[in-house]
Amino acid sequence: MSESWIWRYVDADGATFTPEGAPTTPFPTQSDAESWLGEEWRTLLDAGVDAVHLQQGDVEIYGPMSLRPAQ
Repeated sequence: MSESWIWRYVDADGATFTPEGAPTTPFPTQSDAESWLGEEWRTLLDAGVDAVHLQQGDVEIYGPMSLRPAQ
């Protein structure tokens, strides 16, 4: 299994896209990917990202995970 961790970003309609400023290289660990998201989720939300999926290589680890605050 690949050790590269990436986020897949989706808009409110569920369409995958890459927001401006998103990393173009994979993260080396799940912890690195999750730490980055913890720091950048507001910026992603402002860029139109509604939810994210974490993938290790081609395997989806979890998602969709909403970036919207709980109501």
